[in-house]
Amino acid sequence: MANNNTAINLAHSPGYTTLAFSRDGVICYTGGDDCIVRLWKTDEGEDQEPPTAIEAGESIMTLAASGSAWFSGSKDSEVRQYKAGDPDMDAVVTSSAAACIRCIAVDPAGKRIAVSSDEVVIKLVEIEDTINMSVLHGHNDVVRRVTWEPSGSFLTSCSADGKIIVWDLTQQEPVQVKLIDGIIPVVKDKDSHDFSHDCSAVWHPSGQYFVVASRAHEIITISRESWTKTSTFSDNASSGAITALALSSNGVYLASSTNKNVHIWSTQTRRLLFTFPGTVTDFVTQLAFSPTKNLLAWTDFGGSLYRWSDPIPSSSPSPIASVSSSNLTRPVRRGATPTLFDDDNAAQKTGRRPLDGDVGAVDEFENEDWILDDLGDAMEDDPGAGGDGAKEFVKEMVSVTKAQPAFQPGSTPMENRKRYLAYNMIGVIEVTDQDTHHIVNVEFHDRSARKAYHFTDHFKYDLASLGPRGAVYACQPENGHPAHVIYKPYGNWATQGEWTYELDTAVRVLGVAAGGATPSKSMRTPSDGDMQGNGNVVVATSDHELTFLSGTGIERCSVALDGDFVSMVAGPEWVFVVQRDGATTMDGSQNLMGTLYDFEDVCVSQNRKLPIRKGHTLKWIGLSEEGAPTMYDSAGVMYMMPRFRIPLRGTWLRILDTEKLERKQGKDESYWPVGLSESNFMCLILKGRQEHPGFPRPLIQELPVRLPFRGKDPKDAPLEEHFARETIHLQVIRDSLGDEEPPDDVLARELALDKELVQLIQTACKNEKLPRALELTRMLHHASSFDMATKVAAFYRLVGLQEKMQALKDDRVAQGRPPRREWARDYDPVLPPRLPPADVPRSGARAFQDFGPPPAVHRPGLAQATPSLPPLGDDDPFAANGDYALPALGGESKRKRLDDDAAAYRDVASPDGAKRRAIEEELAAALPGPKPKANPFAKKAADNSKNPFARNNPNNKSLHKSESFFDKVEAAETGKTKGPLLMSCPMRA
Repeated sequence: MANNNTAINLAHSPGYTTLAFSRDGVICYTGGDDCIVRLWKTDEGEDQEPPTAIEAGESIMTLAASGSAWFSGSKDSEVRQYKAGDPDMDAVVTSSAAACIRCIAVDPAGKRIAVSSDEVVIKLVEIEDTINMSVLHGHNDVVRRVTWEPSGSFLTSCSADGKIIVWDLTQQEPVQVKLIDGIIPVVKDKDSHDFSHDCSAVWHPSGQYFVVASRAHEIITISRESWTKTSTFSDNASSGAITALALSSNGVYLASSTNKNVHIWSTQTRRLLFTFPGTVTDFVTQLAFSPTKNLLAWTDFGGSLYRWSDPIPSSSPSPIASVSSSNLTRPVRRGATPTLFDDDNAAQKTGRRPLDGDVGAVDEFENEDWILDDLGDAMEDDPGAGGDGAKEFVKEMVSVTKAQPAFQPGSTPMENRKRYLAYNMIGVIEVTDQDTHHIVNVEFHDRSARKAYHFTDHFKYDLASLGPRGAVYACQPENGHPAHVIYKPYGNWATQGEWTYELDTAVRVLGVAAGGATPSKSMRTPSDGDMQGNGNVVVATSDHELTFLSGTGIERCSVALDGDFVSMVAGPEWVFVVQRDGATTMDGSQNLMGTLYDFEDVCVSQNRKLPIRKGHTLKWIGLSEEGAPTMYDSAGVMYMMPRFRIPLRGTWLRILDTEKLERKQGKDESYWPVGLSESNFMCLILKGRQEHPGFPRPLIQELPVRLPFRGKDPKDAPLEEHFARETIHLQVIRDSLGDEEPPDDVLARELALDKELVQLIQTACKNEKLPRALELTRMLHHASSFDMATKVAAFYRLVGLQEKMQALKDDRVAQGRPPRREWARDYDPVLPPRLPPADVPRSGARAFQDFGPPPAVHRPGLAQATPSLPPLGDDDPFAANGDYALPALGGESKRKRLDDDAAAYRDVASPDGAKRRAIEEELAAALPGPKPKANPFAKKAADNSKNPFARNNPNNKSLHKSESFFDKVEAAETGKTKGPLLMSCPMRA
């Protein structure tokens, strides 16, 4: 029942109810179990109709407000932002992976919010730029409450396991300052009423201490100096569990609730001052003082809102008026009474402060600096001891390199009950540990191609791989069941596409990989015409074997491993397996070998040692967009094998050195690989000493791929690097084409490279580096590009270079493009498999009902040649008299016709020997005989017509003066011509 000073409204349905005041105190926000947030005006009474925000899909669990906005968090895992006083949603700030939002706290400056949820991590999100986010790791259980220190330098978080963590946010990275255990109660049951009690660490406005409800049902203060208990609020009228706490805006008063009662305390004297005179129907879930009015509000578990006006009488200090720091009494604990034997200056002499108590005290042995290094000076022999006998002892140091254990690419260890089983360019597999089982959540980057799903995992799968056509999971033998592998295709036209493969007893799974052809269409819905299968599955076991299975669970073969298994990854055509070739070396080498197995016939296509430097380890393996094997080591270097289609001829090329990236300079960060394309390195950026990504899932960053060249020229070096990198990828594409003609896009890319080469040729000609220009000319792809290079040489008047370029062009036109290196038959490039069509046409008979032979395929290139000759006419020399006279042989075109005619006769020649000899004799008879030889020294008859100096040459004419020439000269001298006389002289090349 309300009195004159109290307004009571049934704000929400029964259940957990929360509230928050706006910064100006005009509006009181309330949210409850009915998924609604109501905006109450504090200057209006009980009969008001407040606006409502209805965007939440589940119960409202927390509310917070800044100067320009207010925020709500609910069980539907989303944090929503609204403009101040506006019920219409502005944006979704952040969300969690199927985890309930527990608390939202806005920093004093109103720039950041701290969000806690069932994810056991804390998110710090910038309000203006929500992408800028930090994650605090340290709790092992649900974080129930987070609160800010008044200056914004510290953040306190309270978890369900009874721990309080103090975070220092003044550093570049948040630092855990103190872990306080054993103060607040431990509550594991999220559905119990105790879990709804407010366990917040409520900071005093001075920032010198915070107040918290202890598990002993006491209100205690924790000093910022020592992070220990300093005082207690106690009174006989206040007993039982403390369900809510709140401090006034100036820190003079503390409000608490116990046993459906509301009390107000003095923070200076720690005495109970006032008690709410009315009746509260249910236990209080949250308390709050108005920041601008003498008003105390709270909500209870019954869904009611209470507003107690003027709880502080006018005769007492105001709860909102500012108080000088000198009037603020900081609760401290009285020190021990000094004795006669105490040294008053002991603390000053040692420079150490005596410990205040056992709570939060540091063990004197916590610092491990006292441990001496056994390999240090203590182990050195005394040169003066032992005499001659000391020479009998010889010290020897053996360097043992620790073998790198097996790992799954894209996986992380379990941390804070969450981990990644797979993270690649297809999608992500996340796992949440629920003690008795795991929740597996699978999401894809391209949601239009594949549909996300999740399932409950009772076997606790610890290995997984996301393939193009399905995902494979594996568990280890425990709790009486053997290890097994389960494969889940993304889409299947028939039922029962999922299958399980059990291993023998005590056999462990070391790695799994899922491969298969890239889908030609979306796999969100099952297809009844998919003929390309469900892919391939490879399982590595502790029996030193690789088991190859089809996408439907058919066992194909078991391949023995030569060494210890380390890792593997599968693609459309291959599986790339890394194993240890023997043992590690004494000088720090892991001695790893990479083998590429073909899915078609399970043969070895490549077998090369991994180029990992000594002292470093393998961090990641994968396949590029073209299917080339790639690897990344702990030194930050990315390698790729581009010519992987030529059997046993692949080499590892250094594609990227992350230590040389421009963004890396001056930053303490590392990179967690996800994938590699032609021009970008897809990765997750890790800050500081972070070794793997955490939660929430970070965004994939694209870093430009740059070959680690050392060229310094600002103009030529980028062109050379781009030309080399583009050539590598064009080689991969051409290897996949075989004898087929390259498509138009490949020709366009080659033409673009030729333009870059012409730029390099121009620079070389300008600097008179002619051998370099000629070498660059040889690299041109198209004949038309030679003309551009020739024009550049002509522009710089380099006639000799121009002639050599023209010779290279003529050779290119005559011989064609230089063919790729012709290896032996066994070294021909392995072409991609010719897959069946993705869809089966519906016309004609139904699928699997027509068992007749397939129709014949017409291949004109493979048809047998049929010789045919034109009919012999009357004018044919063979038909007339058997004499065949060839035309005179002169010129290239005539010789070519003769060769063509001879080839034609060879083509139509009968395989019978007699007929072939008859035709040859007939052709020899038709050819003209040899010309008679002439005497080159015989005197020839005089031909005066060809001698211009002969006297009787009829062509000789009398010489006459050129009147036009002399007239022009005289006109030039007298200035009568319109322009100067132009004279030209030959230019010497």
